[in-house]
Amino acid sequence: MPDNLSRYIRNPGPKAPVSGLQAAVTTDSAIVTETMVNILRQGGNAVDAAIAGAMVQAAVEPFMTNHAGLVTCLYYEAKTGTLHQLDSLGGHPSGLSPFRPVPQGAGPYALLPPSAIIPGFMPGLKAMHERFAVLPWGRLCADAVTWAESGHVVSTFEYGVNVFGEKFITHFPEGRDFYQPDGYFPNVGEVFVPRGLAETMRGVRDQGPDYMIRGPWAQAFVAKANQMGWAITPDHMVETPPRWVEPLRFAYNEYEIVCLGPPQAQGFFTAVAMGVLKHLGIRDMQPGSAEHLWAMGHALRQGQRHWEYAQDDTIYDVPRDAVLDDTYHAHLARLIRGSRPRVDLTSHLRLAGDVPGGGDFMSALGGSGGRPRLVSQTEKQPSGSCEIAVADAEGNWVQMMDTLQGSGIPGQVVGGVPMVGSHATFGHLQSSMDTTLVKGAKARCIIGNTLVLKDGKPVFSAGSPGNIHCTLPQVLTYLLDFKLDPYQAVDAPRMLPMTENRGVVVEDRLQPGVVEDLHKLGVRVGVLPGYDYHMGSFSVIARDEVTGHLTAVADPRRCAAADGIPA
Repeated sequence: MPDNLSRYIRNPGPKAPVSGLQAAVTTDSAIVTETMVNILRQGGNAVDAAIAGAMVQAAVEPFMTNHAGLVTCLYYEAKTGTLHQLDSLGGHPSGLSPFRPVPQGAGPYALLPPSAIIPGFMPGLKAMHERFAVLPWGRLCADAVTWAESGHVVSTFEYGVNVFGEKFITHFPEGRDFYQPDGYFPNVGEVFVPRGLAETMRGVRDQGPDYMIRGPWAQAFVAKANQMGWAITPDHMVETPPRWVEPLRFAYNEYEIVCLGPPQAQGFFTAVAMGVLKHLGIRDMQPGSAEHLWAMGHALRQGQRHWEYAQDDTIYDVPRDAVLDDTYHAHLARLIRGSRPRVDLTSHLRLAGDVPGGGDFMSALGGSGGRPRLVSQTEKQPSGSCEIAVADAEGNWVQMMDTLQGSGIPGQVVGGVPMVGSHATFGHLQSSMDTTLVKGAKARCIIGNTLVLKDGKPVFSAGSPGNIHCTLPQVLTYLLDFKLDPYQAVDAPRMLPMTENRGVVVEDRLQPGVVEDLHKLGVRVGVLPGYDYHMGSFSVIARDEVTGHLTAVADPRRCAAADGIPA
């Protein structure tokens, strides 16, 4: 491993929070964090830093994001106190059926082969720059060019993700040439140079974002699509532009929580789950107790049932007030509380079997005495996204997502940009990713950009890749209800929503006696690894309400890095 690059390696594991800051940054990569801090030091604001960071992120983490994916963000503008939401998911081109060039069975995306989609990444960054940035566009692209030229050191995490998705990302010759330049994936510690990307990044730097919207890269993209049988035109590249929309805001005790509004579904999910938890009395429960996990499992289940109402409000009526109604949340909590078991159900579970993830529940309960042996939950969903959080010294605050999901032509590489396509369904109510095939329609997705306000000003921001739909309410609960410090809130165990068979799956760091208490409540228990990367990599910034100083937190589950400018 080159000595000058080794300092950027951040393996999964404990990470120290960085406190006492006037400006704070936390991302999924030490390289990206360094770029963003440098932009702030050079006079850029939070939006400048976020743009530069996203450009670099897609250059050094092509296994998690790319320049043809999507961009969303929440932006708090300090001078006006205004909150802005950007929705720059790509669009499915009008007049065409979904195009799926990678067949079923090719890798982790086999159950529903992804469809091709028009990129939203560069249009989104262009919209952010035109409205809020202060530094020249070319300056914000400089580090992306440098890293595309020099390459980056492969981490254990990157190598593992590449192997996991090998059948998909190497389905086409272009993918094999990009990811396996010598016939195999670069090994851990070696330098990977993304072939062809430097030329594209220089074009974006010199000609602006339109290089990938209508310019030479876009033209190559359309030509490749047509060659493959996807009959898009240059007009399709611009028919679904980014939108600035009103975010979703709701009161939560002494706080106001701000999430992405429809058609993004995370806001609805979070509002329902947090509302149910409030009325179940979450603040009176012990963190990590069976009572806490029972309530959380039910609340997450209710949240998931409501994302079907998150639709594009240019096409559908969207019942925002009904979903956010506090009396409705209280009603859901009464239903949950009113269906609590009256007797110890441990013997029922022993007799019935059927645990999350399969297996015999008798063996899961273990022998006499000692801790029950839990069944490992091994079924995984692929995840590839990057979260960026930045707050500058003026109080501007950005929580942003960029991701490879929803990117271009599945399995193809154009101009050094590898693509995965869209996982959207087309008209499914309970799909977490869905879109309507109408010109200009925005897709539903689960993206967790979140700000927490108190007295009208941000005190926390949070977001993550991975299973963000269910992990966001958990981190917020740890922060806002259990009053854990920001790193403890990010570090604490996470779980999946309660399933149809009353099962919960939790990171394997449960306290003694909790599993037995859950069994008494009729809850089946399965486990994930103690720190499971599919459960996310939260980027969290917290503001001290007394000093105003910031703390940046990096999640131990992936390769994240936090830093900032001292106060």
